[in-house]
Amino acid sequence: MDGHLQRVERSGSLHAALDHQGHPPHAAELMAKELRGANAAVRELLLALSVGFALPGPLPADLQHKVGRGAVENLDALVDRAEAAGLLMPDGTVVGPARHALLAVTPTARIHALQRELVSVFASAGQPLGTLARELARGGLADPRVATELEQAADTALQHDPRLASQLYEEALLAGADPLATAARRAQAAAGDGELDAAARIIDTLLVSTDPPDVRRGVDVAASVWAQRGMLAHAADVYNWLGTERVGASAPLAAVAILGTGDLKGAEAFFPPEAPQASPTLLASALLQTGQGILASLGEKPQQGTAVLIHASDLLNSAGTALPLPETPGALAALLALHSGEPHLAETVCRAAVAAGQGGSAAQPRLLLIQAWAAMMQDKPDEARLAAKEAAKINHWPLVPRDEFLGAALDVGLARRNGEVPELLRAWERAREAMLHTSVDLYSLLPWGELLIAASRLRETRHVAHYVDEAWRLLGRLGEPPLWAVPLHWAAVQAALLNESPADLAPHATALAKASTHSHLAAILAAAGKAWVSVLAGRFRPAEVEGAARLLGAVGMPWEGARLAGHAAARADDRRDMMRLLSCARDLHPQGGPAGTPEVPAGTGAENGGKGQPDASGLSEREKEVARLVLEGKTYREIGESIYISPRTAEHHIARIRRRLGAENRSDLLARLRLALGTDNSVPANPQHLHPRQE
Repeated sequence: MDGHLQRVERSGSLHAALDHQGHPPHAAELMAKELRGANAAVRELLLALSVGFALPGPLPADLQHKVGRGAVENLDALVDRAEAAGLLMPDGTVVGPARHALLAVTPTARIHALQRELVSVFASAGQPLGTLARELARGGLADPRVATELEQAADTALQHDPRLASQLYEEALLAGADPLATAARRAQAAAGDGELDAAARIIDTLLVSTDPPDVRRGVDVAASVWAQRGMLAHAADVYNWLGTERVGASAPLAAVAILGTGDLKGAEAFFPPEAPQASPTLLASALLQTGQGILASLGEKPQQGTAVLIHASDLLNSAGTALPLPETPGALAALLALHSGEPHLAETVCRAAVAAGQGGSAAQPRLLLIQAWAAMMQDKPDEARLAAKEAAKINHWPLVPRDEFLGAALDVGLARRNGEVPELLRAWERAREAMLHTSVDLYSLLPWGELLIAASRLRETRHVAHYVDEAWRLLGRLGEPPLWAVPLHWAAVQAALLNESPADLAPHATALAKASTHSHLAAILAAAGKAWVSVLAGRFRPAEVEGAARLLGAVGMPWEGARLAGHAAARADDRRDMMRLLSCARDLHPQGGPAGTPEVPAGTGAENGGKGQPDASGLSEREKEVARLVLEGKTYREIGESIYISPRTAEHHIARIRRRLGAENRSDLLARLRLALGTDNSVPANPQHLHPRQE
């Protein structure tokens, strides 16, 4: 073995104690000094392998030339000497310290020259660089061939792995890619990875340029980002900026965004009702039917729009393509189903879309939250909470403002139905914050309706009034389409009932009656509103109330139906009517109240059902439910309305609780109840923000 190489090995300079980076001290200097003269060929071989050349395979032309004309030892001899010196692994890999040393002491220009030669070797063989392209770009090599390959790899990853695509596009820029030419795709990748701010900055750079390349894609990304921010009007603005001449295949998406702001004529300008299909592909068909379905939802037969949007959702599921969309067809189809009183259908559509990954990672939380809303409407709170929890954790980024608002309104809806005041107050605070970061559009009417009802109950209507006014103005611009307007009218009816305001109720009751000719749901809600008024007036027919309550259950509102029947039962004069209505309420809402199971009236010998055994607190589960309502300041009647028992049964429960706890008076009872339930004393026994006769 050559003396120089022996000295390198025996000196331990390449195997000495490693520094904090895992490299031997002064390795680069020692390598440069020792590998000279007769060892220069070994050095050239090791350097070539360090920059990416491989054995067996082509090597740099200069080294090949020297070996070919006998200027140095043959290749096998060079390899043997490098292996014998401990600088080359048997698989042809240069040992780490040696590789680092060579790359550190070799001039950058020399390294890049070798790397370009390596790229030429791959190109002449017609082989892709693969992961080597990423290493070359990160190492600072600017080469259009490397940039092109990285761009192509990013384009492939864009539809299924936006995070990887973002990394590849950034590396392509390092290799010399045109930042403007890739801007739209880089923005799409950033948005798909939840980086809305980064996507917006890239798009801003693109849209202010002269004759921006790939501008339609850029506008689609911008519209999607604005929609996720809860600012659909800006999404419409960006399509209007693009114009009908350049919109091309994105015309249906423009229609969705513009229609969502209440501009029907503007939507039809981009996407006429008889718009031809751009191409016969799954994706083109999905987009076409998305536009057709959303426009059809405004007509006299809006159910046709639901069917078309379900077809669009199925097609996009099959296409397996993640595009930047202001709204996915799955979300739109589910919203139409919810507005039509078909929450089970909405849940089915969302489940299929989530399973197919429709719209990519960015669209999954919204689909899951709409699925959760459908579960809430069907009185399945556990399923609703499970879907909402999955929505919050499915991605590595927080919910975008639009989805945060929907999730907050969902929390309010669940808390309102659960009947727990502290829970409702916490949910309301979250919603108050979320609504400040979003705005009203056609596709957010359900959460605004829920917040209107909760605000009325909490005497906080001032916080939502101007948003609800904007919702009515938006619907007015669209001609009050029944499918979209009816649920908000129903929410306004419930709010008016909570406020005991017949003047506020009248126009919405009239609107529901008017819409009944075109909407089955409107007819049912109009009858339910009439029944509510009669119950509150104390002049009702139990059979009519029961019929209205059961119809509410049939259109996906079992909790609302049970609540109507429960209120009527508490006001019934005849015991048989009371029992009939209580039975109806329990049929529609089997949980029997905020946290319990059905209960039979006092005097039957089964008041507590399976929940009659006291625990360490001294109270049974049913008694705890009654106790919580007592702490909220509710009367016997209000307790009965809340958990579907008669006022007399509630009175019996409270008397039994008083005896068990040994309370001498009301103040003593309240104090002992707080202690038994572990209730925060900061929660008032008679909250002034609660309406005293509802919920």
